[in-house]
Amino acid sequence: MPLLSAAAAAQDVPRPTPSASAVQQVEVQAARPEDLEARRRSTASKIVVGRDEIERYGDSTLGELLKRLPGVTLDGRSGRGGNIRMRGLGGGYTQILLDGEVVRGGLSLDQLDPDQVERIEIIRAPTAETGARAIAGTINVITREGYRKRLNDLKMGLGAEAGRWGGNVSWSRDDRIDDSLTYSASVSVWNAQRHDEGLTDTRSEGESWREGSISDGHRRGLWSNARLQWRLSGGDQLMLMPAAMVSGSDNRRLSQLQVLRDDNALAPRYDDSLTESDNTHRMLRLNAMWRQNLSSGGRIEWRGGLGLTTTRSQSLRQETDGTGAMLRTLDERTDSDERNHHLNAKFSQLLEGDHQLVAGAELEGAQRDDERQTLQDGLPQLQGLGTDLSARTLRTALYAQDEFNLTPNWALSGGLRWEGITSRGQDTGGGAPENRSSVWTPLLHAVWKPDPKGRDQIRISLTRSYKSPQLGQLMALPSLSSRYPVPGANAPNSPDRAGNPNLRPELATGVDVAIERYLPSGGLLSANLFHRRISGLMRTLTTLETVPWSDQPRWVARPANLGDAWTTGLELEARGSLRTWWADAPQVDLRANASLFRSRVDGVPGPDNRLDQQPGGTLNAGADWRIAGTPLTVGGSVNWTPGFTTRLDAQQWVTPGRKQSVDAYLLWQIAPWARLRLSVANLAAEDALSSSTGFGETSLSRNDTYLNLRSQLELKL
Repeated sequence: MPLLSAAAAAQDVPRPTPSASAVQQVEVQAARPEDLEARRRSTASKIVVGRDEIERYGDSTLGELLKRLPGVTLDGRSGRGGNIRMRGLGGGYTQILLDGEVVRGGLSLDQLDPDQVERIEIIRAPTAETGARAIAGTINVITREGYRKRLNDLKMGLGAEAGRWGGNVSWSRDDRIDDSLTYSASVSVWNAQRHDEGLTDTRSEGESWREGSISDGHRRGLWSNARLQWRLSGGDQLMLMPAAMVSGSDNRRLSQLQVLRDDNALAPRYDDSLTESDNTHRMLRLNAMWRQNLSSGGRIEWRGGLGLTTTRSQSLRQETDGTGAMLRTLDERTDSDERNHHLNAKFSQLLEGDHQLVAGAELEGAQRDDERQTLQDGLPQLQGLGTDLSARTLRTALYAQDEFNLTPNWALSGGLRWEGITSRGQDTGGGAPENRSSVWTPLLHAVWKPDPKGRDQIRISLTRSYKSPQLGQLMALPSLSSRYPVPGANAPNSPDRAGNPNLRPELATGVDVAIERYLPSGGLLSANLFHRRISGLMRTLTTLETVPWSDQPRWVARPANLGDAWTTGLELEARGSLRTWWADAPQVDLRANASLFRSRVDGVPGPDNRLDQQPGGTLNAGADWRIAGTPLTVGGSVNWTPGFTTRLDAQQWVTPGRKQSVDAYLLWQIAPWARLRLSVANLAAEDALSSSTGFGETSLSRNDTYLNLRSQLELKL
């Protein structure tokens, strides 16, 4: 089979505008002094990534940029980005904020063009102000801010992966209409082709088979956002922040099945299959902010917003035998609409004794409605259960936080946050179970400086945090198993899947301790130790159930609250100029970080009973060199995550293989207003391996990864 053999074989600080005759200096630093200073002065442990670092590699996704930071991992293959994780923890443990607001509607940071980002704040421990849905930490992405200088940037990029081309164009404009109105606007458009090849070998008692696949896809999209800012009387400000995104993809996947052994004399379901799918995702958002100055010297900040997200997906799978005769068709369609709203009020006041008081209230609601239909050979599955389902959540919060200098050596930030969460899902019997949770989260952060005038400091944080169920996890409408060897077969390794409307939030108590040394040259040495104790852990469990969609018990995989767990880790970071240690060295900036993680889930026998998706650690290293006397800057980085095994329950294990990525770039300053960037990602491309074992069956998968080439022309108009 040729297919199988082929399968076996990717804050901006204003600066003077140079004259056309001037030779522009390109200054490369491991981190700008302003970014490091913001990190040093923050009472809570924070990493600040500014425009210089965002622009350095010309990354096409924020995930590829963030993976170089301590403790940050991606769940995708090398060179492909993926969902962003902190401290190796899985989905939902990292709080993602966009302009200080929770990201809603299924928006992924990888859908946001880095050119539209002003800076990124990585907050390792939750604070009363930023929110407690941050067991692993918080990533706050700040889009292009209000006008500080006239900006009119155009960037045009072209890239290639596995012989498939893609490109993007982005435009950013900051300007002033009059003394009272300024604006920022950004638009990005992208279009890319994608190719994948994979091979999966599966063995179980009495049978084994191999499936090879080749797929080709097309991705395209548009993202736009703006910020309109009015200066009102008395120093008040009014801001409107509209945003819109439209993205789509289509994919064509060919697969072939080869039965290697079949002692049970079961006929293979198919020899060949063709799956064609397309997806469309739309998001509209309008946020507003009114900042009101008070006569007492304090201020009140009102924030509100509305959002609508729609997702439409369709796939058609056709299975044929060796003669080309049709054996089965599977037609699946899903329409999803999610509406959300929020209203926040924040009061801040500088009090006597250098106390900075912040207090606020938040209201956030979201509702998701899904319509799903599955036709097998033209006949609907799940007859009698309906095709519509919905879930909604309502969250209210109150918080207060005081930040002050206790002594010249000690700075403290103490806060208390209360959140009430009401969620309502939908079960297959037409009921709508409602859950109410109340979470109190005391939070304490402290910074101790042995020498008040020095640059060494120790951070300590004691916090509570939580992870809430996603709306999709509360929807109980099942998806029936559909895999070889028998159509509609149901077994522990091929279960039906459904949500759980009774799912409750996880709660975590944590401590963080960090030692930081800020070097005179603008560098940094730090070590951060953390520990979290989690109760009510959510994990997908496979059990035999009596279900309304079958007259026989079925194996069903659904999320449930399993019990308790803990995780601990150490994150090390070093960055600085080579000239710090060698005075006559070239102008090279170095950066490196390493993280070690451990975790255990109570109630799951060991070994390897770790938290899902958490590796044993990560390692990153990189360098940037501005070549003296030339307009060239070159740099590179290495990212490595080891493979690991996770025991999900008494009978199931999963083992993702190692991930490594080598990236490099060259930046040529052609003129004061133009520069060309050439970059290559995933230089050490290697197959992505993974395996799973459970209930007497073992599968080993291998998927290709690819070298990714990219060029980008950047113009200041």
